[in-house]
Amino acid sequence: MENMRVPAKIVSGRRTTDGAGVSLVRVFGYHDVKDFDPFLMLDAFDSKDPADYVKGFPWHPHRGIETITYLISGEIEHGDSLGNRGSILDGDCQWMTAGSGIIHQEMPKPSERLLGAQLWLNLPAKDKMCPPKYNDLVSENIPRITEETAEVRVLSGTYRSVEGPMKAHYVQPRYLDVSVRAGGRWTVETPPEATVFVYIVEGEGAFGPGNGTGVKEKNAVLFSRGDLFSVQAAGSGIRFLYLEGMPLGEPVAWGGPIVMNTKEELDQAFRDLEKGTFIRK
Repeated sequence: MENMRVPAKIVSGRRTTDGAGVSLVRVFGYHDVKDFDPFLMLDAFDSKDPADYVKGFPWHPHRGIETITYLISGEIEHGDSLGNRGSILDGDCQWMTAGSGIIHQEMPKPSERLLGAQLWLNLPAKDKMCPPKYNDLVSENIPRITEETAEVRVLSGTYRSVEGPMKAHYVQPRYLDVSVRAGGRWTVETPPEATVFVYIVEGEGAFGPGNGTGVKEKNAVLFSRGDLFSVQAAGSGIRFLYLEGMPLGEPVAWGGPIVMNTKEELDQAFRDLEKGTFIRK
């Protein structure tokens, strides 16, 4: 008999400001590393007031992680130390491998609604110092699967034999944007040992077998181990971001935008910043 996953932890996070004064919700982060491994942090943003976000995230460094910015609606201009420049628009995803080090900026532009999330994905110890790289996933290239009860966008990983456009080289998560119609049920098989969580963007649903556990929008749900995930949408329907990845089980040394495995590596990263040797040639 299949082992259905059930909610193990429900978190709503806390409202905070980051960057030069961007209002957002830090859904989970530093204190949740062991539970959400290999996922380090999730910041969610949803605002119709440009004053909440136009100050943006000016130039700042990253090392040892991948940052995944999925923009459901809005516009974010970006630039980096590799010379990349561009904009993230409605439905786009920017998957940045910081690796050995990158310095970049992200500057949201005024729009009718800025809605999306940035996820930090840890890199394995052996890959912490890999070459930095940008992967821009344009909305039109992200597969959209329409089913009887749901619509699923596949950013990475595979769903019903459809592969997402992001072919991750290190940790290889499955990242889906799932919308389930009112009263509908959506079910997917999962590797038993994988970490699985969802962030509910809109609506409400019940997770697990039977009537399940009801959870409303703007919450993240971490699930128990198991080989089957299931949600029943409430009368309003539900839209959520589905994340699945194999845990690394490695030590974490975290200092602001840099995440390494040891304090010595962390100290070295900040010395590199001071000496101007952070960006590897």
